Amino acid sequence: MKISTKGRYALRLMIDLAQHDAAGYIPLRDISKRQEISAKYLEQIVVQLSRAGFVTSTRGAQGGYQLAKPAADYTVGDILRITEGSLAPVACLAKDPVECPRADECVTLEFWRGLYDVVNRYVDSVTLEELVNQGKTLNFSI
Repeated sequence: MKISTKGRYALRLMIDLAQHDAAGYIPLRDISKRQEISAKYLEQIVVQLSRAGFVTSTRGAQGGYQLAKPAADYTVGDILRITEGSLAPVACLAKDPVECPRADECVTLEFWRGLYDVVNRYVDSVTLEELVNQGKTLNFSI
């Protein structure tokens, strides 16, 4: 499994919003500068996050984006699934129930299920708040 640029940038965008939540709505151009990510690319990502209800926005001179909920309420898994879709390591596990004509005789299916379970448990165990706090402890921002 490989996380795309879109998934990685979505996570960075959400961390940036969490780090600067006291400032209220944050203009995308500010995030773009801090994160060194194209504003155009961030626009595509923020649309997905907004549709999912992860961020709210306002227009005008004080416009921008902010988290819709506290950082502790988002997991890395939640954020990655918005941009990446399923985190399944193989296509046959991307849907439940498994849609594979060989499922009953597949020797590797349980291995892939195990890997999928480990990945999901890990990404769902780390919150946005924990990443922000880790950045503070290490004295850097993402």
